[in-house]
Amino acid sequence: MTAYVFPGQGSQFPGMGKDLYDADSNARIWFEHASDLLGFKLTDVMFNGSEADLKRTNVTQPAIFLHSVVKAKVLGDAFRPAMVAGHSLGEFSALVAAGAMEFADGMKLVAARANAMQKACEQQPGTMAAILGLDDAKVEAVCAEVSAGAGKGVVVAANYNCPGQLVISGTVEAVNAACEALKAAGAKRALVLPVGGAFHSPLMEPARVELETAIAYTPIVNPRCPVYQNVDGRPHTDPARIKANLIAQLTAPVRWTQTMQHILADGCTQVVETGPGNVLQGLFKKVDRDVPTSAA
Repeated sequence: MTAYVFPGQGSQFPGMGKDLYDADSNARIWFEHASDLLGFKLTDVMFNGSEADLKRTNVTQPAIFLHSVVKAKVLGDAFRPAMVAGHSLGEFSALVAAGAMEFADGMKLVAARANAMQKACEQQPGTMAAILGLDDAKVEAVCAEVSAGAGKGVVVAANYNCPGQLVISGTVEAVNAACEALKAAGAKRALVLPVGGAFHSPLMEPARVELETAIAYTPIVNPRCPVYQNVDGRPHTDPARIKANLIAQLTAPVRWTQTMQHILADGCTQVVETGPGNVLQGLFKKVDRDVPTSAA
C-alpha cells in the first residue's frame, strides 16, 4: 500500500518545477493554467526568482501546491495512492491529487489562504520555534505555563513533526520565554524560525474566519482514497468532515507525528513524497527507519 505525501511551506527552492515544465507538455498546461487563475506569472518567480522572492507568502504557498499537484498529475495511471496526506499547506495538494477537489478550486483556496494568513500576521505579529529533544507532554506543559503568565501573550504546540521534534507558535515574547524555559527543562535545541507569523496558533483566528466561507462554498467530493488530515492525523473521506477539518487547520496544530503513525499502522508499505524537497521522507524515517521512502 503506497502513501503519497505532500510537503508544506519551507520546501520551496529557486528553479522549482522548471524540469517538469521543460520535460512534459501536460505539465506546461497546468503551470500556465495556474498563472491564469492567479493573475500573475507564477512560473516566472518559481523558475527565475530568488530565495527571497519565493519566501513571499502569496508566492510560496501557490508555488509549492502547484509543483506538488503537477508532480502527481504527470504520473498519470501510475499514481495509485492507497492513502494520501499533506503537511499543513500540503493537505490542499493531497486533496486535489486524490480527486476530492478540482485543481482550479484548490489553487484559488491556496491563494486565499496565503493572503488571509499574511493579513493575520500583519494584524498580530508572531513567530515560531523548533524544540528538539523533549517529549511532547513537557513542551505542552511549558507552553501552557508561559501562556498563563502575565503579559507575554500565547504560545502553543503547533507542528508535531516527529518524536522529539515539535514546533511552537505564538506571540514573539511568549515564544522567546518558552524557548528559555524549554532549554532549562532539557531541550537539546530551541531555535526560533525565520517565519513571518504564528501559524497554527490562535493568532491565525482572523485567517480562519476569512477562509471559512471560501472553504464552505468550495465543492469537495469523496476522494479516491482516504485523506489523513492534520487536525487529528486520521483518515477521512466524508466531504463535510474534510471541510470542517480544513477550516480548523489554520488555528489547530499539525499532528504529523500522529498522521505518520496512523498511516503506518493502517498498512502502508511505502511512502512517496510528491512535491519539492525530501523533508517528509526524513520524518517518516524517524518513526520507522525501515519504511521504504522515495520521491515522485
